[in-house]
Order: sequence, then C-alpha cells, then structure tokens
Amino acid sequence: MGQDVSAQPPIVAAADFYQAMQQGFAWHVPENFNMAAACSRRWAKERDAKSRVAIVSHSATGHTVTHSYADLQRHADALSHVLSHLGVQRGDRVAIVLPQRFETAVAYMAVLQMGAVAMPLSLLFGPEALEYRLQDSEAVLAIVDGASAANVHAVRAQCSALRQVIGLDEAIVHADVNYQAALAAQQRSFTAVQTKADEAAVLIYTSGTTGPPKGALIPHRALIGNLTGFVCSQNWFGFAPQGGVATPSVFWSPADWAWTGGLMDALLPTLYFGSRIVAWNGRFSPGLAFTLMQAHGVTHTFLFPTALKAMMKAYPEPSQHFKLKLQAIMSAGEAVGDAVFAYCQSQLGVTVNEMFGQTEINYIVGNCAMNGQPTGGVGWPAKPGSMGKGYPGHRVAVIDEDGQECPVGVPGDVALHRFNHHGQPDPIFFLGYWKNDQATQAKFTGDWCRTGDLATRDADGYLWYQGRADDVFKAAGYRIGPSEIENCLVKHPAVANAAVVPKPDAERGALVKAYVVLAAGFAASDALVADLQAHVRGKLAPYEYPKEIEFIAELPMTTTGKVQRRVLRLQEEARARL
Repeated sequence: MGQDVSAQPPIVAAADFYQAMQQGFAWHVPENFNMAAACSRRWAKERDAKSRVAIVSHSATGHTVTHSYADLQRHADALSHVLSHLGVQRGDRVAIVLPQRFETAVAYMAVLQMGAVAMPLSLLFGPEALEYRLQDSEAVLAIVDGASAANVHAVRAQCSALRQVIGLDEAIVHADVNYQAALAAQQRSFTAVQTKADEAAVLIYTSGTTGPPKGALIPHRALIGNLTGFVCSQNWFGFAPQGGVATPSVFWSPADWAWTGGLMDALLPTLYFGSRIVAWNGRFSPGLAFTLMQAHGVTHTFLFPTALKAMMKAYPEPSQHFKLKLQAIMSAGEAVGDAVFAYCQSQLGVTVNEMFGQTEINYIVGNCAMNGQPTGGVGWPAKPGSMGKGYPGHRVAVIDEDGQECPVGVPGDVALHRFNHHGQPDPIFFLGYWKNDQATQAKFTGDWCRTGDLATRDADGYLWYQGRADDVFKAAGYRIGPSEIENCLVKHPAVANAAVVPKPDAERGALVKAYVVLAAGFAASDALVADLQAHVRGKLAPYEYPKEIEFIAELPMTTTGKVQRRVLRLQEEARARL
C-alpha cells in the first residue's frame, strides 16, 4: 500500500503491525517541498487560523502568552520582507541565536520560506564556539536577543561575511536592526519561494566530540523522513492532520530549539501537525518540569534520560504533588535504562518510548508503545532498556567493519541504508557536511551510513545500545560498555547520575572507574563506595563492578544533555601520566 506523509499509518493487529508497516510503507516525497509551508503557511490558510494555538510562551514568572498560527505566519511574512530588504538571498545562511520563544519559531519560518538556510546556534556557545560556526558557515546575518547579543558582538569583527545583526529586546544596543520596529514596518504578506525537497533548509553543527564541529546540511525533505518516528514515539496516531486535532495535544520539551532534538524532534513536527508547543526560556529543574507540564496540560514530551533521572530522584511519587495529563514520553541521547523505564510506567503512567538518531540521520530507531492501549491497536511493545526497532520507512541494521550485517547478539555499528526495503531513497538523509566532502564520504560504507554508535540486535529485531564506539573499552580482557553499569548505579538510592570510563592500569590495561553524582541527602564515604561496588557486583558480571568510584558535583555534559565521557576519560589518562 502507498503512504502519504500527511496520512495516518494503517491500523492492523498489534502483533503484525511492525512487519506490516515496514512492508507496506512507501515514501511519497513531492518534488517541491518547504518546511515552513508545511508547518505554518498551510495552517494559516485554515478558517480557524486565528484561534488555533501554535506557541504558548511561558515566562519565568509563570505568565503565559498564546500565539496562533495566523500570528506565526503574519510575523514570519514580515520578517521575510525585512531579511529580503537586508539582502538575504536564497541559499544564504542566517544564524538564529535565540532561546525557546515565539520569535524563534517566527525566525525559522521566515528564513525557510525564503529558501535561505537557517543555522541554529545555542545560547550556551561562548565567543570561540560562535566565531567558528559563523566563520565556517559564512553566515550573512544573525538574529539575537539579550542572552546572545554580547557574545555575537564580541566576535563579529572576525566574521567577514556577517553583514547584519537583528536584535530583539535589549539586544538592540549590539545590533544594526531593531526586530520589533522592523517587523512593524513590514505588515504585508510574503510570496514564499517554491523550494525543491532536496534543497538545503537547515545547517546544524555537530558537537565536535571527536574533532572540529562539522556542519550537517539538512534538506527540506528531512522533515518528511522524521514523521514516522514522531508519530510512533509520540503515539500521534489519533491525530487527524487535515481535519483538526482528534484529542487536544500539547507538546513541551526542555530540548533547546537550536539542536536537532528540539528543532527536528519537537518544534517542527508539532507545528507540522498543527498542534501547540510550549516555549520555556529558562534553566531546567525537576520541579519546573512537573509544574510546567501540570500548568499547560502537557500531553506529549521529549525528555532526555538525564532529565528523567533527576525527576525520578527529586519526586519518587510525583502524583502526590502534581496532576498530569501525559500521554507519551520520548527519550533519547543516552540509554534510558530499566530504572527510569519502570519509574515512567509506575509513577507517570506512561511507557517511555526510547528513540535513537543523530543530526545527520535523525529519528531512525525507536519504540512505539501505545499508552492506554496495552493489548491492541497499533504499535510495537517497548522492551525496557532497548533502543527499539527501525521506524517504518527506514532500513536499519547493525553492521561490522566490512559493512556486513552482524549476527544476533554480536555488537556492531548502527547504520542506516540510503534506500528503504522497497529501494526508495530515504528522505531523512542529510545532504553532506558543509565544505567537508572527505568527512561526508567517511560517514558511509557503500550505501550504509554509519552512526558511530554500537549496539546488538536480538532475535526479535530490537537494538540494544552499547555506547559510542569510542566509549567502549576493555578491562582485563573483557569488553566493557558503560551504559549497563551506569544504569545499575542509578538504581541505588544514593546515586543521582553516573558515568563510567576506563582508568589506565599497567597490569590490566584499564580498570572500570565510575564518577558518581550523589542524590540529595547522601554524603560521600568509604562505606558508600563499598556499598555501591557491592550493589553492582550483585547485579552484573564480576568484571563489571567499578574498582574505583569518585564522587563529583556534576558530570560534564554536552549542551544537548549527553554525558561527555570523553572528558573524564582524558582526565584519567592525564592523571596516569603524572
């Protein structure tokens, strides 16, 4: 059967659903496609455009402002005119250095409907990180607010291509153009560019954990490739894209809209389905997360495992404090682990759907547990701790160094084939790394795109995460994957979070070492070290328990919420040389 990108997946018996989806699914990617047209303009044409809520802005004081799809399109049209007047042309890179706020969504829609390329940059970037990306991308314009203006201003002189800076709010002191005043002078409709589906839409830089950051060029069609993952992981089957919302849906995620997780997994797919998303500009905390979800009746969310661990430790029984309406939780970035999995089921009433992907090929593997439908309907059951299976339309495998699929239980590199099971091109693929053909070619083995993440496959086709290729190590001849040990440690009430790395050892090559962040109310002691070691030794293989434990106030994290084991590993190597 064919499958239109705006249609719901076919509903068949649950036991046969996965196989039926993979065999029956076909991509329908039009020659011309534009993310902004799909996410904003088409909804702005509907009769309910002025009442259909797109963005709910939640301030630090708790004050909220709602913005309709009509508002979103009107502001986007005005900003497109401003950008055109400033000389931005089709294909130009425009840096968007903004937090979660209404104007950020406006900026994406305005840039994309012009045929220009949106380049999201995190507020967490310091001047050096901003300078590298602005220079490398040759961005011609940047949009900033008070939180990012000073850092952009500090490096502007070194970025020769950066002609203009648009400033919101107090950022005008470091900007050439006042955002509010410029838009007020351009209140007229904009004629959108008809972009090709293969045309560049977004330039997102990878984290650069194994070298200089690389710019992944994402085409407009990638949003289509994302949709099956979003539908499956967020239980979006009840949604009727062309006929309104079957059940009220409210999305929120603390994931920064400057990153793939926030932009491609949250903001854009939510807008694609004409639903509403909550914008929160502030520091994450467990209390904030629960309070915000309660206040706005959040039904769907994307929470990193790190966030879920913190929420689990801070509120073991959240129902005693909050009234939630959660229908689905997606998680990614690290292995969720069965402790968090069980917490979500027992305390939040939701089976968390773990998901896996990366900037270059996002949303390719995951679970599809249908919350509220334990025995029927659609979906495939989630196995605690498993990454899930390849989403419909994506041909995913675990491959060895030669590009051959690994047998069941044998670790290998998670990879995605350029073509689905019917030989159709998979639309989720990135176009390549910006100005780096060598790195692009190195990403592929034949038609397989390697992720650099290791996993095993079980007999049912589920994938089990083993860690990044450079995170796995050998100790006393045994191969150690850190995720399983970290998950075990977090089950102990004294542990809020943990990271496992190799400590160089002359005799064994390496020892298993754990860095542990303590939960509130616990103090470091030799007795606690012994207790944690016994805890792991009693649950895992004898060679897996941490021979050394170091307590630390916080783990080094990427701006996307992933533990930077590499930082800790290099620290151990440096100590060994002393």
